Amino acid sequence: MSRQHAAGRQLGTRGKLAGMTSGHGGSIPSRVAARRATPPPWWLPTQAWTLWSELESRARRIATNTNEYGYDPFGFDPQWTAPLMLPMALLYRHWLRVETSGIEQVPSGRVLLIANHAGNTVAYDAAMMSMALFLECEPPRIARGMAEYYLPRLPFFNVAMQRMGSVVGTPQNCVTLLENDEAVMVFPEGQRGFIKPYHQAYELQEFGLGFLRMALQTGTPIVPVGIVGSEEQSPGLARMESIAQRIGAPALPLTATFPLLGPLGILPLPVKFRVRFGEPLRFAGDPDDDNARIAQHVDAVKDRIRTLIAEGLEARDGWFR
Repeated sequence: MSRQHAAGRQLGTRGKLAGMTSGHGGSIPSRVAARRATPPPWWLPTQAWTLWSELESRARRIATNTNEYGYDPFGFDPQWTAPLMLPMALLYRHWLRVETSGIEQVPSGRVLLIANHAGNTVAYDAAMMSMALFLECEPPRIARGMAEYYLPRLPFFNVAMQRMGSVVGTPQNCVTLLENDEAVMVFPEGQRGFIKPYHQAYELQEFGLGFLRMALQTGTPIVPVGIVGSEEQSPGLARMESIAQRIGAPALPLTATFPLLGPLGILPLPVKFRVRFGEPLRFAGDPDDDNARIAQHVDAVKDRIRTLIAEGLEARDGWFR
C-alpha cells in the first residue's frame, strides 16, 4: 500500500477521525515522532542549510501520533515539514520579516487561534501565523488550518494541505482536532475578509459564529490574533464574483499584479508583517444558545482582534517597516 493511499484512508470518514480519541472522550497522549534527520537536498544553496537543519530539528520535536506509514490521523507527515515549510520560513525570516509578539500567551493543549483575514491571492497570513507557532513556540507546534471547501479540489495543493495537517473546515473536523489537543487556526471572516479591495483594509467583515460554539462545546480557550501586513501584500482592486461563480469559487481577486502577471502575481510584496497574539479568552455557556447570545461572545473576540490590529498599525512606519 502506498503512503498516499494510506493517508487517504485515514482522512476519509468521521468515524476514523473520531476513532483516535479514547473511549472516555479524551485524546490519546501524543508522542514525538522518532525518525532520523533528513540531510539538505543537493540543490539547496549552502546559505539555506542552517535553516533546513533548524526546521528538521523542530519537526522531530513535534508531539504527534503517527501510524506505521508515518501519517497522523489528519494526514500530517513530519517528513514533509522541512521541504514544505522551507519556502515559508524564508519568507517569514527574510522577505516579510515577520515580527511576532505575545506568542508565549498561547496555552499548551487545545486552543483556537482566531485572526483577521486578508491577502487576495495566497493566504500568507495563515502561513506566517503557522510559521510563528513552529519557529517561535517552545516546544514547536503545528497550527492546524481549516481550509475552504473548494481548496482541496486544487491540484497539488490538496496533497500539500494534508501533509501539513490542515483539513477541510467542517465543524466535525474542527471538534476532532480540538479533542486531540491541537492548535486550530480559524479565520471567521472567511473569503469575505480574504478577497476585498484595499479601501476596506483592516475593516473586519462579519464573523461566523461556529468557532465560538465549538469553543463552548470542547472547553477550548480562544487566543485572538491581530495580523498587520496581509492587506498590503497584494492590495486588492476588486472582487470578480461573476467570473468566480463559473469555476465554483466564491470570488476571484483583481490586484495590481494578478492576474496580469500570471503566476508571478501571487508573490507578495516585501511588506513587513506583524503577528500579535493576545491573552486567552475563555467563555462559559451552552453551545446551543441562540445566535444573539453567541454573537455577544463573538463580538468580544472581534473587539480584541481589532485592538491588536490597531497596536500593530501603530507600531509600523509605512508598509515596509
